[in-house]
Amino acid sequence: MNLFTERVIRIIQGIPTGHVMTYGQVAAAAGSPRGARQVVRILHSMSEKYHLPWHRIINIKGEISLTGGDQQELLEMEGVRLNNGKVDLTIYRWFPPDTEEE
Repeated sequence: MNLFTERVIRIIQGIPTGHVMTYGQVAAAAGSPRGARQVVRILHSMSEKYHLPWHRIINIKGEISLTGGDQQELLEMEGVRLNNGKVDLTIYRWFPPDTEEE
């Protein structure tokens, strides 16, 4: 497993309940600001194996990117409220320690 993948897994595992991060934010925190699509790939292929809270990753607009799943329900169970299908990133976005805000 490469270093970027290890970092992405660690970052996603560290997102606290009731918070979210964007794909690009995870990529930047892991050292590859242009690696949002790699984050998608990692989520798709490794969420089950590493017990990743995949539902806490959303797009930059605050929207759920996955369709046909229970992402909204899982977020709401954690206290994240959506308004017109969007998460208010000013309230629910989480920044891992030692990272800059976007």
